[in-house]
Amino acid sequence: MTKAAHPPSKVALQATVLKGAPPKAELRHIPWSSVEVEALNPLLGRHFVVGQNVMLARVLLKKGCIVPEHSHHNEQITYILEGALKFWIDGKEIVVNAGEVLTIPPNMPHRVEALADTVDLDIFNPPRADWINKTDAYLR
Repeated sequence: MTKAAHPPSKVALQATVLKGAPPKAELRHIPWSSVEVEALNPLLGRHFVVGQNVMLARVLLKKGCIVPEHSHHNEQITYILEGALKFWIDGKEIVVNAGEVLTIPPNMPHRVEALADTVDLDIFNPPRADWINKTDAYLR
């Protein structure tokens, strides 16, 4: 791991936590193929399933895709299924390859670059309200 080339800007996203009572917990069986992929930009797509207290997102990044620096109140676990992502986080550059996991504490600024076409699973607790409400302009 090497030091990041620039200091973090600590961009904190607003409204990333749902207000009010959480949705009702229920048993569901959902094939990914039945969940529409939302194209956020030409290099980035995602689809997600939301439970009562957790969200699972399948994120599709084309090589060269950049997720701008941001932070959120949600704890995040990222598992790379295919490809590789480079994270600039906590003053470090960390490459996460297929089969590897990165845990990101709440409020930790990070940015990402896809080093190859990548499929990743992101788990958020609590669910990302900005994704659900489509108020995540930093990705669009």
